[in-house]
Amino acid sequence: MPIREEDRKRLLEKANTLPLTPGVYIMKDRGGGVVYVGKSRKLKNRVSQYFQNGEKNIKTARMVASVQDFEYFLCDTEMEALTLENTLIKQHNPKYNIRLKDAKSYPYIKITDEPYPRLVMTRKRDRDRGRYFGPYSGTSTVFSVIDTLRRTLALPFCNRRFPRDIGKERPCLYYQMGRCSGPCTGKVSEAEFSETVNLAADILRGHTAKVKRDLTEQMYAHAEAERFEAAARCRDTIAALDRLHQKQTVVASPETEQDVIGYASDDVTSCVSVFYIRGGAVVDKEDYVAGAERILDLETVGAFICEHYRVREYIPKQILLSFALDEEELTGLSRILSDMAGHKVSLRTPERGPSKTLCELVCSNAAEKIRRYRLDAERDEGALVRLSELLGLGSYPARIESYDISNLGTEHITAGMIVCDEGKFSRSDYRYFKIKSLDGTTDDYGAMREALGRRLDHLSDEEGSFARLPDLILLDGGRGHVSTVRALLDERGLDIPVFGMVKDDFHKTRALCTDREEISIARENQVFMLIYRIQEEVHRFTVSRMDAAKRKTLTHSSLTKIRGIGDAKAKKLLKAFGGIMGVKAATEEELAAVSGISHTDAQNIYLHFHPKESST
Repeated sequence: MPIREEDRKRLLEKANTLPLTPGVYIMKDRGGGVVYVGKSRKLKNRVSQYFQNGEKNIKTARMVASVQDFEYFLCDTEMEALTLENTLIKQHNPKYNIRLKDAKSYPYIKITDEPYPRLVMTRKRDRDRGRYFGPYSGTSTVFSVIDTLRRTLALPFCNRRFPRDIGKERPCLYYQMGRCSGPCTGKVSEAEFSETVNLAADILRGHTAKVKRDLTEQMYAHAEAERFEAAARCRDTIAALDRLHQKQTVVASPETEQDVIGYASDDVTSCVSVFYIRGGAVVDKEDYVAGAERILDLETVGAFICEHYRVREYIPKQILLSFALDEEELTGLSRILSDMAGHKVSLRTPERGPSKTLCELVCSNAAEKIRRYRLDAERDEGALVRLSELLGLGSYPARIESYDISNLGTEHITAGMIVCDEGKFSRSDYRYFKIKSLDGTTDDYGAMREALGRRLDHLSDEEGSFARLPDLILLDGGRGHVSTVRALLDERGLDIPVFGMVKDDFHKTRALCTDREEISIARENQVFMLIYRIQEEVHRFTVSRMDAAKRKTLTHSSLTKIRGIGDAKAKKLLKAFGGIMGVKAATEEELAAVSGISHTDAQNIYLHFHPKESST
């Protein structure tokens, strides 16, 4: 629905009174909510363009149609405007500005601060003496990098802690195959192991060429001193690094360390792709796609870049851009990123040569991402339209919420809720509920009623995912579940379509049902695949949450059965030794060294796991 003519004229008249100076504008809807934040070097020209008659792309037209008023802030410089824009976007989280993942959701690689350091994946940056690298685009990338470093540098694949576990068990198969240096044998000193881990740290920083030079020097030094085994290990590591480099996408000289940002768009969709180049190779990449509900254009890309690097641990000294920005904005971006990084960061748009070719490569990646996104969106939209027709819904089901119940007897009864937004899983909106009202029974209907009741209590929230009314509720169950939830909705005066996802004898999706009839989807391939994905995802999520609660109870209960050990001490022990197996393997002295564990506690714990020694 386009903007009303009287509103357009009123807002255009207001926009024409703005000065031709840098500033930030805030678009607001009829309820006073912020829908979009932008900046401009010439505030009057930019804001008035929104309300002039003329052709606009779809996403801009949608944003303008929702605007009832706007506010603005005048700034002295474009850098000041850029900084304020970024601050206001974080503060208001507007509907049409692109949203990036929160810093807490990015994974890091951590090298622990121990005599024999370990490489682990973590999402939390503690204020400890560990070394953190990243963030990375996803956990699969993190585990792939850790696995590659272990194979390249012959680091341990096991979860043993050294020197605590030296000599306690026989060396594993990786040691026998020559793929682990074997610190468990006691033949690798702390200094030697730390030296190897430092090489891993250099590789993570992208200094692969430096690592090879250092290894080459060490190899010759070992050979001259007739330490031939050590020289051979250096030689093998250099060869492994060469093989690693050959497998990577090499795009520049070995000393090159830079990020490359590419931009592509069409009438509806835009995408920013970022390639991270370390040691001349692409070590990671991220793609940010803005569909019809997000505005990401060359006017807003500066704020996007600031927000992108705000959550990153490391910013290289050079960033290449596939698009041109004016000199003032480039200077402002450079200054802001330099302050974040603690060193000078330059941004430039190459006009020729290998750097230009590299920018074109990243742009091609962004364009391909848009093509795939459009294909997926058209498929998902077609499935949702057909689903609406089959179920006789009065509106397009943009937001679908699905629920499942999982339990282990009468314990750990858990309800899981997933959200499918425009045909795609919105994992940040997933929730789970620990069912509290059943008093030791296994009433699935009662559990479903409690979960939906608690979720619907949040419809009065002023903001957040729970404040949105779902367009469709799908339950992993039959007519009884639908009848229970239908009654709950009627009590609250809510008219939300509810259907059950019925399974066949082989536990596969068969049909959708109301409390009176079944609707077959077997011959509706698009709809069937959508419902199948939803049913599998809600079951996976719910069971995983129930399993996590069960594991926590089992590990704690085995320790809290020991005299003098409660939940607080159990948590300290599990954290100190990395799990129940570590506690079991610990000596009395190691147990007593844990804060809050007395010598009597340590003796009781040790004898609990080693009862045969109590009689000796």
